[in-house]
Amino acid sequence: MIGTIRWFSLCFGLGFLATTFSQAQTLTKEALGRVLFMDTNLSFNRTQSCATCHAPSAGFVDQRDNGIASMASMGDDQASIGDRQAPTASYAMLSPEFHFSQEEGEYMGGQFWDGRAKDLAAQAGGPPLNPIEMGMPSKESVVQRLKENPFYVKGFKQLFGDTIWQNSDASFEAMTVAIAEYEKSSEFAPFDSKYDRYLRGEYEMTFDEELGMALFFSNNNTNCNSCHMLKRPEQKGETFTNYQFHNIGVPVNQQLRAVNGFEDSEVDSGLLANPLVTDAIHRGKFKVPTLRNVAVTAPYMHNGVFAELRTVLAFYDQFNNPERNVNPETGQPWRNPEVPETVNHELLKMKMLTDRKLNALEAFLKTLTDKKFESLVD
Repeated sequence: MIGTIRWFSLCFGLGFLATTFSQAQTLTKEALGRVLFMDTNLSFNRTQSCATCHAPSAGFVDQRDNGIASMASMGDDQASIGDRQAPTASYAMLSPEFHFSQEEGEYMGGQFWDGRAKDLAAQAGGPPLNPIEMGMPSKESVVQRLKENPFYVKGFKQLFGDTIWQNSDASFEAMTVAIAEYEKSSEFAPFDSKYDRYLRGEYEMTFDEELGMALFFSNNNTNCNSCHMLKRPEQKGETFTNYQFHNIGVPVNQQLRAVNGFEDSEVDSGLLANPLVTDAIHRGKFKVPTLRNVAVTAPYMHNGVFAELRTVLAFYDQFNNPERNVNPETGQPWRNPEVPETVNHELLKMKMLTDRKLNALEAFLKTLTDKKFESLVD
């Protein structure tokens, strides 16, 4: 559908690409959502769009440095910095709606690190109204920005009915639905990585990649697949997350806290910050992220505390390997968990890993990179 769009001009300043369709072409919600996703006019100062923090050219994460090595995103006001990293929008469409699974005994799904948005449309409505993100004061103000553009005025009526502009809540919801439809497109989930091509017999793994794959799927060596596998080993369509929430002992990102106005002693409650969750046993838990495109979506963890993928692997190993007691990025001992009382030590149990095995795991994780992003892999 994207090929049917004819981009023809810059409109209303600050990088918004308007689109036009001939009479023979039919506008879809996906195509409309793509335009909305790129539209900086939907932020207060007209500087930020969804794509600013979820760049289609960079693994759908925030590739800007923001003065803090991309640990968190800067808002439309060019000053506000959050306390969490923007997760990749890759494969987000496959996350189930937020719910408590009686079978698993765990909360699952949703969007954001704490699952507070039940689905993609709910997530799309959050950043425009967040004062430290896109900064619009109300749904009505967002709708007024939409009405500035004749393409939107006509397109919304075509897709959502002639009365869509009569109610701001309905107009705002229509915007989020369209963005969600774009995020459900194959552009976000092509399943064409080296790993996918290997499963189809189109790619031959290197020795290290194959060793890393064996370690990843082995319960006798690592425990990776306890959280990062939903299907059977080597089954097509794996997103490498079980969509649950766990506390794995991630420390406070002191560097980020030093610049974003949060006290170092302040605690991110994680899942417990979700309005639907009230039990303190969920404090400090965060959603298990997909490992799709993990090699190109640094930095890592919910707060961007680790810059390198290899550091993440060493972090996991240090729970079982007394010789792995120094963070290679800081040269200092690993810092204590931000929320020590709910760390899931059972999930962190595995055999000690040699450097060779860490290298192999990293090599395998790199094979999970979508083809269009492979040039970004170191």
